[in-house]
Amino acid sequence: MGAAIWLAVAASLCTATSSVCQRLGVSSLPRRRPGFDPWLVFRLATRPAWLIGFAAMLAGFVLQVSALRFGPLAVVQPILALELVFVFGYLAAAHAGRAGWRGWLAAVAMAAGVALFLRAASPAGGREHAPAASWWLAALATLLVVLLAVAAAGPRGGARRAAFLGIATGVSWGFVAAVIKELSSHVGGGPAAIFTNWSAYALMAAGAAAMLLTAHAMAAGPLAAAQPGFTILDPVTATLLGVFLFGEHLGNSPPDLAAELAGLVLLAGGAWALSRSELVVDYRDPLS
Repeated sequence: MGAAIWLAVAASLCTATSSVCQRLGVSSLPRRRPGFDPWLVFRLATRPAWLIGFAAMLAGFVLQVSALRFGPLAVVQPILALELVFVFGYLAAAHAGRAGWRGWLAAVAMAAGVALFLRAASPAGGREHAPAASWWLAALATLLVVLLAVAAAGPRGGARRAAFLGIATGVSWGFVAAVIKELSSHVGGGPAAIFTNWSAYALMAAGAAAMLLTAHAMAAGPLAAAQPGFTILDPVTATLLGVFLFGEHLGNSPPDLAAELAGLVLLAGGAWALSRSELVVDYRDPLS
């Protein structure tokens, strides 16, 4: 379990680096009419900052796969929510003196929320593979939630569109994490075991869709509107899928459930507050 925790922390650092670089790439693109742009990722690929972010994202993916080999989704995904804390740290270093005590308090609240949830939940058990019927049900439910969020986002840019696309993105990455968990059980068998299993191709499709949603959420409006969906719904979705698909067991006594809820509330509140800090709100050009 210890290896899973440290690998997940390293993965969250890589995804934070990816977020900073990819958002720099998005902010450097010429403004276009709001709406769905299927070529957005290809346009971003011409930006060096975005490409560096993409490389960091791949490193985070490898670390996440490794973490999920040693621990359940209910452990790994809440730790990955610490990405926002690392993003805030990057921006605080770039803008010395502008972090503010409220921002740091929110960052501490997020870390404390993750620690409290993991301590109370004590995730354990579970199976390596989920039944096919369960996967189909999980995929359809995820697709429905994502489509509803995209429809609610509307065609125009702004905070509303960014917020709902952030929700769709967070749910999508939570599902991607579940697919990664399935794939991680085949890594020990080498390339043949990986590429003869359906999860490798499901990961490519789901990952591409999630990446496209991420790019649109970043380009739609303020980061402060999109970030809570990224940070909160990814671990919540992944934890629920871990229980549903892989039968992971969480602490279920009344004190454990109360502490788990308190941890998630603390995590969500910290993420909401941190996403509205001065540094994150002014994120369009964080290193200027």
